Amino acid sequence: MLYQNAIVSGLVAGVLARLFMLRLDYRQYPTYPHDLITHIALGAIAALIGAVFIPALLLKEFTAVTFLTIAAEQFRHVRNMERETLLKLEENELVQRGVDYVEGIARTFEARNYLTIFAAIIASGLTIWIGWLYATAATIIIIILSQFLKTGQVVGEIAEVVAAKLHFKGPLLMVDDIVIMNVGYPPSQEKILAEGMAVMIKPKDDNGRAILHSVGQRQAILHTAAALLGTKLEIAEPDFTPLARKDIDTGAIGLFILPLEKDFECLRNIIERSPVLESASRKPLETQAGRIASD
Repeated sequence: MLYQNAIVSGLVAGVLARLFMLRLDYRQYPTYPHDLITHIALGAIAALIGAVFIPALLLKEFTAVTFLTIAAEQFRHVRNMERETLLKLEENELVQRGVDYVEGIARTFEARNYLTIFAAIIASGLTIWIGWLYATAATIIIIILSQFLKTGQVVGEIAEVVAAKLHFKGPLLMVDDIVIMNVGYPPSQEKILAEGMAVMIKPKDDNGRAILHSVGQRQAILHTAAALLGTKLEIAEPDFTPLARKDIDTGAIGLFILPLEKDFECLRNIIERSPVLESASRKPLETQAGRIASD
């Protein structure tokens, strides 16, 4: 009976942890209801595997423990499934996420299943050793911790976002002194000056400069801004494409967008809260050579 209670406790803890880690936001993924059901089902399977782990060890059912390694392989397939799905969706995005962002999302879905297994193992083990009340308290703590574990660094931590001047030098669209693109059609130039927005993303240190150097990171910022503010970009109208270009001397990024909602404070908040991609995360200042170069 004790082991049965432990399994139920672990299953409930794991499923709750997975539910709290699911988010439906501007990324519109996972979609409701089909992808949501898929991830909840996978979370329940992960929770069950974690819940039976401790009882299986105590009962010396070592064959059952091998299912943990099989599950790890299956959850690796989850990453592949998410990657393939998102790359298919990319084909119809006017402002794409970019391959780096897609890979980051796919890794996240895989990792959250492992967090679900961990939550179930802890709750199951504590139920056996110190009782379900302590297991309940531990479950609440794990769920709170999972909210912190699922969030990473954001652009506002590595860079400062300030307003910039949007202007033309001949046919060249400029953000301050950074050339963005060539726009030769006068009506497009007028619309861009009247309705466009521009910001400078200035890295706080060499770590921030290295992160913003990543094209994938810049594309993720553009996608986030376009998803939340909207964009007037249309098929076969490249003049209105949101773009981010680098000042090669300072590493600052000049960003241009023609939004549906022209609100600078909103745009700054969006950029500052955009995630720093794992693939773009670089820390040259943590190396001796990087510190010497920055002096």
